[in-house]
Amino acid sequence: MSVLDNFDSWKDFLGDRLHQAEGQGMNQNAVSEIAYEIGGYLAKQVDAKNDQEAILRDLWNVADKEEQHAIANMMVKLVQDQGTPR
Repeated sequence: MSVLDNFDSWKDFLGDRLHQAEGQGMNQNAVSEIAYEIGGYLAKQVDAKNDQEAILRDLWNVADKEEQHAIANMMVKLVQDQGTPR
């Protein structure tokens, strides 16, 4: 099963990657920019595997650039307490 098949698995996966990036010294601005780039890629290139992903894709597609950055930042906040406990 892919991490994209289940939204909780997806959040755990993102949380683990966020903790890894922070552990390697990546600053918040870099994390935010990467989240924005990933959001754009997912919205354009990856089919939604569940209702939550479909909603995020639809919101991303109607948002302007500033709103997309806000969505990306909210996703970072959403997953910061997810993943393997530190």
